[in-house]
Amino acid sequence: MRLEGKTALITGASRNIGREIATAFAREGANLALCSLNSPDDLSAVADECREFGANVYTEQVDVAESTQCSKFAQNSIDALRQVDILVSNAAIRPHHDLLTVSDEDWHRVFAINLHSTFYLCKALIPQMQERQTGSIIGIGGMAAITGRPSTSAVTAAKTGLWGFIRAVAAEFAPNNIRANMVNPGTIDTSRRHPEWAPHNPELGQATARNLDPVPLGRLGTVSDIANACLYLASDESSYVTGDQINVVGGRYMVAAHGQ
Repeated sequence: MRLEGKTALITGASRNIGREIATAFAREGANLALCSLNSPDDLSAVADECREFGANVYTEQVDVAESTQCSKFAQNSIDALRQVDILVSNAAIRPHHDLLTVSDEDWHRVFAINLHSTFYLCKALIPQMQERQTGSIIGIGGMAAITGRPSTSAVTAAKTGLWGFIRAVAAEFAPNNIRANMVNPGTIDTSRRHPEWAPHNPELGQATARNLDPVPLGRLGTVSDIANACLYLASDESSYVTGDQINVVGGRYMVAAHGQ
């Protein structure tokens, strides 16, 4: 199994991409520390599913926007599972608002969850990775990390900042055999509890002509597509990959626009 003997901490693990990453890692032998903020029942169900694969699982409700909660979760996870080898910073919010309507509060909340949480967790987890001279850090970005789009100023700025942070971590901790990379999901087939986040495209995440036209592969991505990319970066198969990103976007991000 590709992750046997390793432990992964995954944020936003109760649904969609986070849930699929957790179960994929469990199938490959990893033990897991999982958190979410508002879905304790869903998180418990994910943990039970992972335990069926033989994983030891620690769960906690965490607001990753808060430094103290991130630090506590990291330490509790180490205490419960002895170590954390892999961090998957997946928790995020993606509200779409025209720039002139974004409040200061909304701006800072997006940055706190989408960017600052990775900083908090890296500070808490990297020292014990240094002690063992091994680690893999995976940030979950998105199209916002590689393109600029209307009505996404806060998300785009935060995810672009996350990409810069990932590269800096990769450079600083390469001598400790700690790798840092990013996975950028495209339009993924997921359930959406916050349709108000994308008022300009309420069908986001559905296989409509509007959403599929820019995608050369002609389909939505799946949560398994993202989990498989994370599994590669978490495993020793990617031992010579750091400071890089995988764009799981169906070919949408190309030098030439699709159809030209």
